[in-house]
Amino acid sequence: MSHTTELKNESKESVTYLRSPKGIREQCARITERVASGESPHFKLEQAKLDKAAELVIQEFRSNYPDLDVPYHSRWRHFGDERLKMLNEKLSAMDPDSAAKSRIELAIVSVLLDAGAGPTWRYKDPLTGKSVGRSEGLALASFDMFIDGGFASDPENPLMVDNPALRSITKRDLEKYFQVTPQNRLLGLDGRLHLLHKLEHSVSVNKKYFGDIEPRLGNAYDYLVGHAGNNKLPARKVLSVVLEGLGNIWPGRASLGGVMLGDVWHHAALPNTDHGHGLVPFHKLSQWLTYSLVEPLEDAGLEIGGLDELTGLAEYRNGGLLMDTGVIVAKDSELTSKTHKADSEVIIEWRALTISLLDELANVIRGKLGKSAIDLPLAKIMQGGTWSAGRKLAGSLRADAEPPIRLASDGTVF
Repeated sequence: MSHTTELKNESKESVTYLRSPKGIREQCARITERVASGESPHFKLEQAKLDKAAELVIQEFRSNYPDLDVPYHSRWRHFGDERLKMLNEKLSAMDPDSAAKSRIELAIVSVLLDAGAGPTWRYKDPLTGKSVGRSEGLALASFDMFIDGGFASDPENPLMVDNPALRSITKRDLEKYFQVTPQNRLLGLDGRLHLLHKLEHSVSVNKKYFGDIEPRLGNAYDYLVGHAGNNKLPARKVLSVVLEGLGNIWPGRASLGGVMLGDVWHHAALPNTDHGHGLVPFHKLSQWLTYSLVEPLEDAGLEIGGLDELTGLAEYRNGGLLMDTGVIVAKDSELTSKTHKADSEVIIEWRALTISLLDELANVIRGKLGKSAIDLPLAKIMQGGTWSAGRKLAGSLRADAEPPIRLASDGTVF
């Protein structure tokens, strides 16, 4: 359990810093500066290639969204119009607050189940008969599980996520809904199940966000509404609720003063002497979740501001784009032939470079399109954008559209 109130002031400040977009950017910038100055044994930078990367992304923009009216990069893009129509029809019978809670719960469980599926897993879509892999396949499977009441204990109220159901979900349940067989293996299945069980624990103990009498994941909506001044809420507040409310679900990561920090990793080259404590925060799934909560909150009448304070996502499609366009260069060809764990220096540096360079790439793209950061925040640039351009490029270069660096996925990070 996370007891931030019992921390020394210094540790409290450090936890707050490492959970902030400012902390993510600054710690990643330290790694990026080190790589740029030639101190990294793993990578070097060719920043002149950013222009080429920007042109590729703009081409992708025009292909996906010819009028440049780009939606946010979020889980909602993966469900598809037909499923969203079905969801909206089912939720229309509810009052707006209950519908908002259901949407929030769907977004949270779907994002938590969204870590890399591996190259071979497929979900046969019962609506179309098509086999869909990777993130989109995981989205469809988690959506269908939600609609079927797979996260609810009351058959009369299937469109919710409640604690009794989370507590009782088994590996067999996930195998059924995600169509896992010996011939259709899903990476990190145990890790995904563990996250759902830890989610139940988090909802039970974090009464501030999820309620006291009958704690429920969607009650985070009540907390956010209560903290919105004039119906306005900064995106960083949504992120802080995600990180504080769900921070202790992540397994075996860095902690500070007893607080589990989540997607935060130690790098030996960074000093231990300041708020950063030699740690590099990314909060990839938490920020992906924050982006995915914006739409349900906006649909409920809240105005979410400061979206561009959040960072880009340190994941392998954005990072792969930067490597495959030659912006990030591996110093040793062996680096791309081995599989690396999430806590390795190689992966930490690649992800830190991705955060820093996405900001730079975004500025180049905006300059070429004559758009401001308000018109074209990172959430739209990734959707337009960097994520799909990264995947297309990977597909043209490698079998199964594998990323340029192989990752060992445990179902909880990427």
